[in-house]
Amino acid sequence: MKQLATKKKAIANNVSHFKRAVCLLPPLLLAAVLYLQFQTATGLFSSISRIVSQPAAIDDLVDRLRASATFLPLKDTRERSETWFISTHDDVSEPDGEAKNLVFPSAASAGRLLCLAAPSRHDGTRNAYALAWRDALPHGAALRPGLSFVSETAYDHSNLWHGLTALVPFASWHARSGCRARPARWALFHHGEVRAGMSGWLTALAEAATGANMTVETFDAPGPVCFEEAVVFRRNLEGLTRERLLGAFDFMRCKARAYCGVDASSAGGTDPTALRVTLLFRSGGRAFKDEVAVTRVFQEVCARVTGCTVAAAHSDNVTFCDQVRLLSATDVLISAHGAQMTNLLFMDRNSSIMEFYPLGWRQRAGGGQFVYRWMADRAGMRHEGSWWDPNGEPCPRSPDILSCYKNRQIGHDEAYFAQWAARVFAAVKERKARRAAEVPASERRRKAATCNCS
Repeated sequence: MKQLATKKKAIANNVSHFKRAVCLLPPLLLAAVLYLQFQTATGLFSSISRIVSQPAAIDDLVDRLRASATFLPLKDTRERSETWFISTHDDVSEPDGEAKNLVFPSAASAGRLLCLAAPSRHDGTRNAYALAWRDALPHGAALRPGLSFVSETAYDHSNLWHGLTALVPFASWHARSGCRARPARWALFHHGEVRAGMSGWLTALAEAATGANMTVETFDAPGPVCFEEAVVFRRNLEGLTRERLLGAFDFMRCKARAYCGVDASSAGGTDPTALRVTLLFRSGGRAFKDEVAVTRVFQEVCARVTGCTVAAAHSDNVTFCDQVRLLSATDVLISAHGAQMTNLLFMDRNSSIMEFYPLGWRQRAGGGQFVYRWMADRAGMRHEGSWWDPNGEPCPRSPDILSCYKNRQIGHDEAYFAQWAARVFAAVKERKARRAAEVPASERRRKAATCNCS
């Protein structure tokens, strides 16, 4: 019995010791964790202290970051033409509905800036790009402050039609920013080759749309150029939704009218049912052979429509703002195929276009002859059809009818023109009368005067 009592007492003592040990375990573990954290922090602060106390180590780190900026060909011939510009990065339609674009710096670029070394205006493969951190730019690089718009196109920044398709995505993106993102400069490329500027008409439109003077980066100075911020469009309109496309044209129209001092609220005239017809003539290639006879045909048809007037102008002797004012007061545009038709941008939505061609275009020009049909649709206009001159002088020693007739002048067919015009004028007049009855004048003025920055 005595041994049993001793054994019970020993067991009780062991249980007591175990309970004390369990109670002490959490504080001991916490102390161990705190000790390890202290040792880690001490080591980190010690490392930082050593780096701070050793400028050479900082310089070495920056040099390593500079060296990590690897320049690649700006035009990657292994890729399709839509993606060979800055080919290692995928563009996206952001914000939602915008044309596909690249933004630098961004999460996709790991916070790095876009740097371009672009000495060539003739070979895009000789130009190069790299990404670099702001505090470790490549040696000899110049930092360009502010936002830069970078445009790559397979077409042309001087031709009004092609240049406009390159400009529209930037206008839409700028409007989407609430009109706050104004470009400090532009960088223009064609197949990766540097371009020094746009045509005067396109420059004026870009300045009107963005509210900033156009400064073009020419890359003439030695060394690469790095942009503090950059947005890149390399596929023109690809990715832009129908809604955003119509909105972009509305925005540019509104901004151009404001830029040129056109009172948007009265652009439709004092009589909302009036019909305003404009003949916009060309000189030289694709001009009408007899402008007087063509004008007379449309004047005679117009005289039979209440409130109809005809204006005539030549595109080669009017300023940008003259064109904005003229087309803002136009319901029906009558013109030969050519760059001057790009001015249809400044007409109100639902306005009409009548287009004319010399012999040869219908036979050989292909899809390119329909660009103003496409533009009319994109801008919310009505392309009322085309007339191709069936007559023309023969093309001796020319196997290609288009190269022979492309810039020939255009004849006229009085009977056909009169019937066509009567049909179009009547339809436009009816639409305007219906709109005047359905939409109050105050609402029309309000909408016309609002440039939607959203």
